[in-house]
Amino acid sequence: MSADSTAVTTPPPADTAGGPPGTGRHLGLALFVIAAAQLMVVLDGTITNIALPSIQTALEVSDANLAWIVNSYALAFGGLLLLGGRAGDLFGRRRMFQVGIAVFTLASLLGGLAPNEGLLIGARILQGVGAAVAAPSALSLIATTFPEGKPRNKAMGVYAAMAGIGATVGLLLGGVLTDVLDWRWVFFVNIPIGLAVLAGTRTLVEAERHPGRLDLPGTITGTGGLIALVYGITRGGEHGWTDSLTLSCFTVAAVLLTAFLLIQSRTAHPMMPLRLFKDRNRSGSFATMLFIGAGMMATFYFLTLYMQLILGYSAVKTGFANLPFSLGMGVAAALSAKLVTRLAPRVIAGPGLLVAAGGMFWFATLTPDSSYAGHLMPAMFVTALGLGMGFVPMTLGAVSGVDHQETGIASALLNTAQQIGGALGLAVLATISTSAANDRLPEAATSFYRGVATKDHGLVTEAADALTHGYTLAFVGAGVMFLAGLAVTALAINARKQETAEGAAPVHMG
Repeated sequence: MSADSTAVTTPPPADTAGGPPGTGRHLGLALFVIAAAQLMVVLDGTITNIALPSIQTALEVSDANLAWIVNSYALAFGGLLLLGGRAGDLFGRRRMFQVGIAVFTLASLLGGLAPNEGLLIGARILQGVGAAVAAPSALSLIATTFPEGKPRNKAMGVYAAMAGIGATVGLLLGGVLTDVLDWRWVFFVNIPIGLAVLAGTRTLVEAERHPGRLDLPGTITGTGGLIALVYGITRGGEHGWTDSLTLSCFTVAAVLLTAFLLIQSRTAHPMMPLRLFKDRNRSGSFATMLFIGAGMMATFYFLTLYMQLILGYSAVKTGFANLPFSLGMGVAAALSAKLVTRLAPRVIAGPGLLVAAGGMFWFATLTPDSSYAGHLMPAMFVTALGLGMGFVPMTLGAVSGVDHQETGIASALLNTAQQIGGALGLAVLATISTSAANDRLPEAATSFYRGVATKDHGLVTEAADALTHGYTLAFVGAGVMFLAGLAVTALAINARKQETAEGAAPVHMG
């Protein structure tokens, strides 16, 4: 998984389950373990979205801080993903897989018990840490546990499917748990899954270890710089862009991110090898995925708030209402997978991003009285079709021409770009949305909840209009981000066509 992986120096531990691939016992259980872990990590990016209105009410979370319940997970996951892969190289992937799942499970328990927003956000950060440690090792454990041929191909197919359906399962499960039980169960549900995964890790065969060391300075400066940047954006929208703490955050972010790049260019074992960015098609794929992640995460976030607050949907109904998005994504991804060997990547991804931007501008025409069948559903499907056409070419573009031993880190960089892009995009668009809503009605969200509690229909109507205005501006911003991705695709990606590359990890489409 790491770019610095070299010759094997440490043999697999003696306690591996059944020896080398092909002779391991209980391959069915091993497949369940890896699939369940992948599903748990992926769906956690969306399962919490459905519960956001309930969490906001129960814990009295401010509009400015609500996005952090989503962003804290994305930042920790994306910011530490490369470090997690490197840790698996050095200390053993099965061992780090176990550590990651244990941390994720404990964080889920803490999140479900959180009495306030501060502790909940802290638990979400810890979940992201666990996911970043476990996710990179899961893919490599397939190669060490399952023999080549049909067993390994089946395992890879199931793994990829978990990445693809994670968003859908998260939306539906989040709705059911929030409505039938309580929002805290969107976290508690991970506990039995995590414990089952940990119990079954003995069936996984340990991967070979590699020499080297962790890039802790790079991790601290890179992740710290991103956190400072996102916090600065969020605080700027709430307290003003000339606020002293806001300016300090931007200054710290600039210093730390500059230091990160310097460290990556000089260290012998970089967390993010800069040589991978020398190829224009690969760099273009990373940049495009950054913009795709920015627009897509914001889409789920604002659609959830619009449907539950403005249209009055229950959490379950909101989850089912999002199904056209998953359907469109799946159809387009399957189609683009067939087209990538026949057409140039930008011929597939470019029109797709244009269609996705069109879907966003369609969302921007929403009103408090818009219908689902005539407005929301077709806009969802159109947006998803466009995004689905972009995922496969960008995934293959990220690993095309990469040495075999570096396909893991190239795939991890693509997933990192999506997660970090999502966090940055949501911070920017949430700031825009909140500011626009509050310009029309001060403390619009608070006024909405107060109007509902006091049955003041006039206040509810006024607040709903202000909130919808904020959401629609955010959708315009998301559309602009997709157009920026289109511009990068058109200018930077010039490959003629791509063949399927082995070792490419599925991108989290949600």
